[in-house]
Amino acid sequence: MAVVGVMFGSLVSAGTAGAHGAALMPGSRTYLCYKDGRASTGQIIPQNAACKAAFDRSGATPFYNWFAVLRSDGAGRTVGFIPDGKLCSGNATVYDFNGFDLPRADFPVTHLTAGASIQVRYNKWAAHPGRFDLYITNSSYNPSQPLRWSNLNSQPFSSVVDPPHSGNTGSEEAAYYWTARLPSGLSGRHIIYSVWTRSDSTETFYGCSDVVFDGGNGQVTY
Repeated sequence: MAVVGVMFGSLVSAGTAGAHGAALMPGSRTYLCYKDGRASTGQIIPQNAACKAAFDRSGATPFYNWFAVLRSDGAGRTVGFIPDGKLCSGNATVYDFNGFDLPRADFPVTHLTAGASIQVRYNKWAAHPGRFDLYITNSSYNPSQPLRWSNLNSQPFSSVVDPPHSGNTGSEEAAYYWTARLPSGLSGRHIIYSVWTRSDSTETFYGCSDVVFDGGNGQVTY
């Protein structure tokens, strides 16, 4: 498995309908699997085993639309709205992201240090005002089991409204950004769960970012 830095800059060439954004740092499952699988020809040919399993379940379309894990009727709802086992797909209805709900411990992972401050970057494929909330899994989380709401701490460890942003919409490098302090006392593999709630509509975006707390500084292992 190769360890690489988070990279931005390529332009998605397909499937832009319904596209809005997803976490770049720490990278969401959909984004990092897109990065893992996109070949020089533009085809999706996953190299990571978990990304390949997601591809076999849901096909290439959700990879090209890594920025579209959303519910148009979400209105910021979480528990009781998105079913257990469907958190990473957001139970989305526009594209089939169900492959990203697979309970696996080998999705691409971002290496982090518990208690450290990081610059969160969240892609703005389309710009919207709203609130970002980041949650972290608790000690009950087991990567081999479907992700449930009870596996997440009930309160976000980072929240921000209308953070600054840079870059031109419709590209990977376009992003909202803010500084977040990671929870302390964590080790091993976890999921950072993001909820982006638009303030100008009921549209809400959901996403899982696989991380491991091992003293890392944002490196990604595919």
